[in-house]
Amino acid sequence: MYRAGFACFVGRPNAGKSTLTNAIVGQKIAITSSKPQTTRHIIRGVLHRPEAQLVLVDTPGLHRPRTLLGERLNDLVRSTWSEVDVIGLCIPANEPVGKGDTFIASEIAALKAKLVAVVTKTDLVGKKELTEQLMAVSRLGDFADVVPVSAVTADQLDVLTDVMISHLPESPQLYPDSMLTDEPEHVLIAEMIREAALEGVRDELPHSIAVLVEEIIPANGLTKVYADIYVERQSQKAIVIGARATRLKEVGTRARAQIEELLGTKVYLDLHVRVAKDWQRDPKQLRKLGF
Repeated sequence: MYRAGFACFVGRPNAGKSTLTNAIVGQKIAITSSKPQTTRHIIRGVLHRPEAQLVLVDTPGLHRPRTLLGERLNDLVRSTWSEVDVIGLCIPANEPVGKGDTFIASEIAALKAKLVAVVTKTDLVGKKELTEQLMAVSRLGDFADVVPVSAVTADQLDVLTDVMISHLPESPQLYPDSMLTDEPEHVLIAEMIREAALEGVRDELPHSIAVLVEEIIPANGLTKVYADIYVERQSQKAIVIGARATRLKEVGTRARAQIEELLGTKVYLDLHVRVAKDWQRDPKQLRKLGF
């Protein structure tokens, strides 16, 4: 009996959702960062098993929106939640269950999806703490299963995958065998550049950074990538570029390594930083940047 379907991980910022998605798919498809709202696009990663296909949908986190972008991201999240077969609520093992967790648990309680509680980052706590956390988490809602897991050490990763697959409907294969993600290359590349740009910037900047890949030109063994990093103000542009362009060079080096791994070729990366005033609140700019 073959099963196939869609699943997603939910949870407050930094609960380990994207890291878990990457670990299960076995390849980096979702960007990770300790900053809230790192994920901005719906990215699907496909895990192939002889008896099943698990399609993991990485979504932005639900948050209190302060901009038009924030409202659009929340709409995206809710519409995804209503369409998946399994939802894994991620709660870190090393942090007490809080208001954010309770809020998300109540948001997903009425959905048709099977709910699985996932206690993440188990490598950071001892057995006693973990047992207490598992009990606290199971009181949050009516879960089909409660699974402790560490994406970093891969502990219980197979167990979690088996559990999620067991709740998928019987279905023929949804994607071809070779497909790990249905995201277009330019979106994945833009996300990798944005992840590199998020490293080490001050806290006010993450939401202001967007990346648009203008052109990808493959030529014998070298792929040329031309991309623009957008910020909202001139002062932010200076932060991203850094003194004597040192930060922008670091961003380029970090992103290029990731892109070369993705494409399997050498990459020439041409980055420019541009200002699009208050783009998060401007419908026209949001459209241009793909939101």
